[in-house]
Amino acid sequence: MSPSAPSPLSTSSPTWNARLWGILLTVSIVGFLDALDVNMVGVALPSIQADLGLSTSALQWIVSGYVLGYGGFLLLGGRAADILGRRRVFLTAVAVFALTSLVGGLVDDGNLLIVARLLKGVSAAFTLPAALSIITTTFAEGPTRNKAIGIYTLMGASGFSSGLVLSGALTELGWRWTFLLPVPVALIALAAAIRVLPKDGPRTVGSYDLPGALTLVGGMLLLVYVVVEAPQKGWTTASTLVQFGLAAALLAAFVVIELRGAQPLIRLGILRSSSLVRANVGLSVFFGAYVGFQFVATLYFQQVLQWSALQTAFGFLPAAAIVTLAGPRIPHLIARFGTARSIIAGVSTHVAAYALFLAIARDHPYAVGVLPSMLLISIGMTLAFAPFQIEGTSGIPDHEQGLAGGLLNTSMQIGGAIGLAIVTAVLTAGNEGKSGPDALLAGFTPAMITVTVLAAVGLLAALSGTLGRRRATAQTDTSTAQLELDEVPEITR
Repeated sequence: MSPSAPSPLSTSSPTWNARLWGILLTVSIVGFLDALDVNMVGVALPSIQADLGLSTSALQWIVSGYVLGYGGFLLLGGRAADILGRRRVFLTAVAVFALTSLVGGLVDDGNLLIVARLLKGVSAAFTLPAALSIITTTFAEGPTRNKAIGIYTLMGASGFSSGLVLSGALTELGWRWTFLLPVPVALIALAAAIRVLPKDGPRTVGSYDLPGALTLVGGMLLLVYVVVEAPQKGWTTASTLVQFGLAAALLAAFVVIELRGAQPLIRLGILRSSSLVRANVGLSVFFGAYVGFQFVATLYFQQVLQWSALQTAFGFLPAAAIVTLAGPRIPHLIARFGTARSIIAGVSTHVAAYALFLAIARDHPYAVGVLPSMLLISIGMTLAFAPFQIEGTSGIPDHEQGLAGGLLNTSMQIGGAIGLAIVTAVLTAGNEGKSGPDALLAGFTPAMITVTVLAAVGLLAALSGTLGRRRATAQTDTSTAQLELDEVPEITR
């Protein structure tokens, strides 16, 4: 496959003209929408549950459906951007995103709502790698690209954080508005993209590996379903074991397809990049822990503390505010301390935040029981998110930037779905015979311990990367010293 033509606007100059800013802001707004929609229904979940009569296990699919559609097709979206052209894929996917947003706001059945969320996630799966590859081929690698990615990820992190706040405010009007709000914003971004994005070159020759995409999505959907349902059915029942086996078979088929395919979704050689692998593993666990925390916290606030949707939104507001305000400083911090240290600091802060939230009680005031965790979570998200993106795309050739971006965000979204499934399974495991707040309280502490453990695993992954770098540096220094010694004449030794 021949690579897509680089953008004619590609530049390493620190001075950006209006056209460059237009490109960056347009794709960043769409990135904001993609991230916003992960959280946009967050605070609305209890209202959706009451209105449509969903169980807690079914309710998590409102979130999981989106992130699995998002994560499961990101690799295909990255491939499509590389083959068909970044602009073509971006425009088409944004249009579909707007349409599925509208449909999601109009349906009355819980199953149809889940399907709409899944399809909406699929459309987002094509916008994100196209957007990221537009940025990485428009701005040269180094400080210029880091600045552009920093702005893009800041918009995404702001959308992710503010989604809960907007969800609470809109839920007071009716939960359907959480689905309808993105429609006009997506249409405005679509109009701007048509105007500012550079034209694509000719389509390149290549295949899409649809069997690989379908086996990956099918395997992940079934795996999440089994993990969520197993506490009720039993982990060792015949149906659970058979479903686990089918999920494993689908995922194994995905690996075989990738190994044997002439043009697989994942070129295995790209995994030789240690920074890409570390970023994928770390981001998946980091995001999985956060999505699990958000689900538990939202239900706890509204079902146990009896907060309204608007109160819940304000409970998350400090986190959104800090991400928005502190985000512009992240490129400077990365330049000074490096991506590895920033990631370790961010993940460590999340571990501390979840551990603090474990101690929350029904009679704790907000400033003591909730606010410290929210502040730490926002700081951690701000510190870690952009460095993960930079780690995952550094050193990758332009023609595989779509693949790298798709792989990185696939890991994040699938990690979110699996993390949420695990936390939901723990949350519902001990609530037999209970309902309402009592059912939630029965699983609250085990669920939050699970979230904290997941975050700790992410910290270990980040630390292993730093230790690996130190060993590599030490080996390089030793080899250099030995080489210099070998070059010294024997008589001088």
